[in-house]
Amino acid sequence: MSLPATAIAPFDGKSVCLFCGSAPGNDPAYIQAATDFGAATARAGWRLVYGGGGVGLMGASARAAHEAGGRVVGIMPAFLRSRERLFDDVETIVVTSMHERKTLMYDQSDAFVVAPGGVGTLEEVIELLSWKRLDLHHKPIIFLNIDGFWQPLLAVLEDSVARGFSPPSFLQAYSVADTVEDAIEMLVRGDAPVVQHDQR
Repeated sequence: MSLPATAIAPFDGKSVCLFCGSAPGNDPAYIQAATDFGAATARAGWRLVYGGGGVGLMGASARAAHEAGGRVVGIMPAFLRSRERLFDDVETIVVTSMHERKTLMYDQSDAFVVAPGGVGTLEEVIELLSWKRLDLHHKPIIFLNIDGFWQPLLAVLEDSVARGFSPPSFLQAYSVADTVEDAIEMLVRGDAPVVQHDQR
């Protein structure tokens, strides 16, 4: 049984959702970036919303944010509890499905950062981009493009515009940061209108 959004402790500041891999990847730069991002969000006063796991890039970012004194909330579907291993040191909400997880992560966040990850991370950001294309939200989406990780996807998005399947304005639906420092600067600056999440 899932918990309602009201079960999440109130937070008066802004929140950033980090989509990233539950695996570490094969380049230490990925884990380092996730760690640095988690710590940086805490220093900036942002709450970190993430997938709830204690492994891979997810776990690295959440631990770093928590250890730096930041607020962290993880949102995990029950069937993944053993695979992604809950990080119990932070506030964690267990839901029933992937759809419910993504909806709650979206509702609790003011902006999104997409770090390296696998097909799950890819699915999450494509849905976000689709929603933005349909004017269902105007929250910032920032690709954390460590060592050019997202270049193949960015090329596909650009090609969809070049071939007439997406309007040129679609290329303004997201920003690209090559470093954690750039991503944090974009968050603080606000690269798109921010829609405050509903605390009800």
